[in-house]
Amino acid sequence: MTPEDRFPGPELPETGPRARMALDPLAYGHEGGVRGGPQRPWAEPGRPEHGGPGHGGPVAASLHVEDPAPPSVRGWFETGAGAGARPAGAVLGEAPPADPPTLDLGAPLGAVPLGGGPAAAAGPDRDGADTGTGPLYVVGDVHGYLDELLAALREQGLVDAEGHWTAGRARVWFLGDFTDRGPDGIGVIDLVMQLAAEAAAAGGYCRALMGNHELLLLGAHRWGDDPVQSGAGTASFLAAWRLNGGQQQDMDRLEPHHVSWLSRLPALTVEDGHLLLHSDTTAYLEYGASVDEVNDTVHELLASDDADEWWECFRRFTKRFAFRGEAGPLAVEELLGAYGGERVVHGHSPIPYLTGDARAEDGGAPDRVTGPHVYADDLAVAMDGGVTMDGRLLVARLPLHRAEERSG
Repeated sequence: MTPEDRFPGPELPETGPRARMALDPLAYGHEGGVRGGPQRPWAEPGRPEHGGPGHGGPVAASLHVEDPAPPSVRGWFETGAGAGARPAGAVLGEAPPADPPTLDLGAPLGAVPLGGGPAAAAGPDRDGADTGTGPLYVVGDVHGYLDELLAALREQGLVDAEGHWTAGRARVWFLGDFTDRGPDGIGVIDLVMQLAAEAAAAGGYCRALMGNHELLLLGAHRWGDDPVQSGAGTASFLAAWRLNGGQQQDMDRLEPHHVSWLSRLPALTVEDGHLLLHSDTTAYLEYGASVDEVNDTVHELLASDDADEWWECFRRFTKRFAFRGEAGPLAVEELLGAYGGERVVHGHSPIPYLTGDARAEDGGAPDRVTGPHVYADDLAVAMDGGVTMDGRLLVARLPLHRAEERSG
């Protein structure tokens, strides 16, 4: 399983491949207490995912990485119940109400003609409207798994056997988290940059959003072990990066052009009625009332010399599970009302945790993810297939229609 987004503590694991661990109950954005103290894995009213430092309770910086959470608490976080109001009558350890099922991706979109992919020419979209543009695709969290990314892009007819763009006027958005945990994060970044140039030359585009791991990598590169105020004592970007799967080979290969490219990535965008963002959180609202305002604010922050503000941005964008539970649709609607669109599409939280298929206590592997997960009254689409936990790296064409995907 994936060691998701932890606070740095006094004992740090070595970088590089590590044994898979359960979702940490003290992930950013959740409340918690010291070992033996109160555990409150639900959010304060009115802001489903808010909690943790600055939002209602201290987080124990002293909790060791190897310390297991109590089973009752662990069950709530692993089923995604760390956000949203606690369902009436529910007790710790019980699974929350079921969400709509994960969708099958279906078969590839057909044979790829030489010289261009399935979107080489503009034409009607799935609803029959002639948009003048190619189809829209989204790519979930990659986390350094370059081979898996290339295979998923080839399956959708977006690249050829050598990894070059073949999709003509198609539009592709990566939802962030290129590095950490997997073996070749810099290789992933290089591929995305290459595809961006090749797509533009073919009349399409390949673009990317900033994930919390981009913020973490940039922070570790910029600030290293400099202390920052984490809300749980003294921390550092470098410690958090190592704790969250930072790979030394990625840091060694990080060059100025990578840093410049990553620093300019937008935090969110709207395409064809889809609000695309990395994290399933409403924390974006802390940075602006429009898409442009949020992106400008984040870019200004990354150009600043305020390490504490960098850390606060990373902490906020590492929150998760805002769209789960009874309050989830309201959280989605709050974002859509501010930024536009009719549906949110996000990465960040692995689908096995959103659906409750990942259970550390039984020692079994989660059910294999077959496609994106639509939930929150059909208002949200999750795209992190859990490639770091023997899941699947997802590439999907939007819009998603449940009946179509099931029969695909």
